[in-house]
Amino acid sequence: MPSPTKISTSTWFKLAYVALAATDTWLSGSTHPRAQQARVLTKPLLMPTLAASLITNPKAASSPLRTSTLAAQAGGWAGDLALLGDGPQNFMMGSGSFAVGHAAYISGFLGNRGPSLQPGPKAVAALWATTSPGMIFGATRQDKRLGPTIAGYSAMLASTLAAATQLDPALPRSARRSTMLGAGLFMLSDSLLGTRKFLLKNPPHALESAVMATYTAAQFFLSEGAARAGTR
Repeated sequence: MPSPTKISTSTWFKLAYVALAATDTWLSGSTHPRAQQARVLTKPLLMPTLAASLITNPKAASSPLRTSTLAAQAGGWAGDLALLGDGPQNFMMGSGSFAVGHAAYISGFLGNRGPSLQPGPKAVAALWATTSPGMIFGATRQDKRLGPTIAGYSAMLASTLAAATQLDPALPRSARRSTMLGAGLFMLSDSLLGTRKFLLKNPPHALESAVMATYTAAQFFLSEGAARAGTR
């Protein structure tokens, strides 16, 4: 009888991350006060758990995207902590932390870009130009300090997606696809967040769950992209 396949440490951390993400997604959409209190336990554990899955993955040891992705996850962790609060100051701190994370992603992607320009950046720029003005206007109307924050952060998001489209074709296709999917989901998640926070007067609670579902999926696929970039 063949011996059962041993689950790796990295896989255990991935499974733990998926469980945490699912729990936090459910809690985020709940109207029960205790659900929001419970997020003080679940949300701060997301990025450390995902980072642990990348650190313990032996296939990722040679990945050129490993260091930049870990730095980006650290920025995401700080942003998660800041956004446990709901005031304008918390939002600006969170956006700043996530911007640092996106700067790390962009640095890693551009440091491993292909020798020639590939399709993608123009379409991303057009998408940003179409979707960001409404968010910026809504944020400015709510608090004048938030307008520049949203403008700068949304540009960083778009830049992350644009840079993801330029990864070297010599990298494994699965790594490039996972990275682009993650960057795209990140942009979608923050668009949903901006819609909920700045454009809708009475947003449904389910929208917050959609924000968290797309955000946690985005970080997962970006981490997977980094891990798969180490397998040639």
